[in-house]
Amino acid sequence: MSIDEVIRLLQEIKDLGESGKETVSKAKSTAKKAKSVAKKVKRAPSAYNKYMKKKMAQLKKKHPRKKHAAIFKQAAKSWKRSPDRKRSLK
Repeated sequence: MSIDEVIRLLQEIKDLGESGKETVSKAKSTAKKAKSVAKKVKRAPSAYNKYMKKKMAQLKKKHPRKKHAAIFKQAAKSWKRSPDRKRSLK
């Protein structure tokens, strides 16, 4: 059951009034289940995400006292020159 169907069902139940209390609770539990299933699906990390994770770890190891923001800027600048970037643009 999709989220749109659950919303439509809840609206119909709301129009029924007091007679649909049990159906409302069932519809709400179904809506919660549908939302939890939708939240579990994650996208794969992009080439940029993979590169930044690897580069940030290298830079933090090399410069442990440097601030996170400075390391992030440095990693982002190096992404522009990276061969991984050129491959991801194709």
